[in-house]
Order: sequence, then structure tokens, then C-alpha cells
Amino acid sequence: MSQARTNARKAAVQALYQWQMTGQNLGEIELQFQEEERLKDAQKSYFTELFHEIPKNLETLDQSLAEFVDRPVDMIDPVERAILRIGAYELLHRLNMPYRVILNESINLAKCFGADGSHKYINGILDKIAQKERAVEIKARTAGK
Repeated sequence: MSQARTNARKAAVQALYQWQMTGQNLGEIELQFQEEERLKDAQKSYFTELFHEIPKNLETLDQSLAEFVDRPVDMIDPVERAILRIGAYELLHRLNMPYRVILNESINLAKCFGADGSHKYINGILDKIAQKERAVEIKARTAGK
């Protein structure tokens, strides 16, 4: 994966966190990120996709998470919730992206922004979603070994 796409995910975590905490208008937050040059090294189109499509698909994403989390989605730490929503979005809507890449990127985001050990929690949940939503891809991968 490109560093620009990784940076887009990092910016999306921060923007989604801000949106979750303030309920601020998405356009205002995005404009703020552009003005502060927080998207300078990021793939802007991917940031925009994540930042606008995740709130648009929130109900579906949270339902897919709710099946595997140990508490209501709204009670999950806001940073971890933002990372989980990005991972779930990519697993459900970016079928051209290998699930292992999505899991690795999510783990790295958790190591970067989350609490100690949160990467294990994120990995566990997203891996279960992948097992359910990407079963054919996972089976093909294991059959090829």
C-alpha cells in the first residue's frame, strides 16, 4: 500500500474522531484539515471517500461491528471506534483491497493512535468481520498455501 493512502487513513481517523466527539459538519472538518495542511502527504481522494462514506454507511458498519464487539458500538473508545469503522468500511466496500492489507493497516492505526494493546482488540474484531464477509477470499488464500 502506498504511504499516501496510509496517511489518508491516519487523517480519516483524526477527522472521524473529531466528528464523533463534536458532531460538527463534515464539510467544516474537511475544510479545517485542508487549511491546516493535514492532508499534505495523504491521498486526498481516499481521505474524502472514507470521511464521507463512513458516516453515510454508519448504520450498516455499526451493525457489522455490533455482531462481534463486547459492548454497544457507541461505548467503544472513540479512537478505536473510528479505526474499527474504517476497517469495517474497507472490508465491506473495498473488495479490491486484500483483507490482510486492511487488517494490517488497521492494526498499525491502532498502534499509532490507540491505547496500549488496542491493536489486539481491533485485529480480533476486524478478523471476525473478514471471516464472515470475505470467506471466499480467505478460503482461496488458504487453499493456495
